[in-house]
Amino acid sequence: MDNEEAKSILTQELEQYRNLSYSQLLTLLEETKHIETEGASGAKYQIDIYRVWDDKPNGNLRVIAAIDDFGWRAFAPLSDCFILRPNGAFVDE
Repeated sequence: MDNEEAKSILTQELEQYRNLSYSQLLTLLEETKHIETEGASGAKYQIDIYRVWDDKPNGNLRVIAAIDDFGWRAFAPLSDCFILRPNGAFVDE
C-alpha cells in the first residue's frame, strides 16, 4: 500500500466530517460508513468511518477513519481521528 496516497485519501474523506456540526454528527452516531475507492496510482482502497461517543453519552464525539488496500494491511489499517466537543470545538490530540 502506498502510505502517502492512502493518507491523502483518508484525510480527504475525514475532512468531510470535520465540516459537520456536533448535531449533524449526532445523527450519524454509531453508524459505520464503508467506502471503496481508487487512488491516482490505480490502487484500490477501502475506508471505514465510525462515529462514536469518546467517553460518555452526550459528551465528546470521536470520528475514526481507517483505510487499507484489501490485502494484509486490513489487519493493521492506516487510521486517523478527531474529537468534537458538544460546543463545536475540536479537542487537541
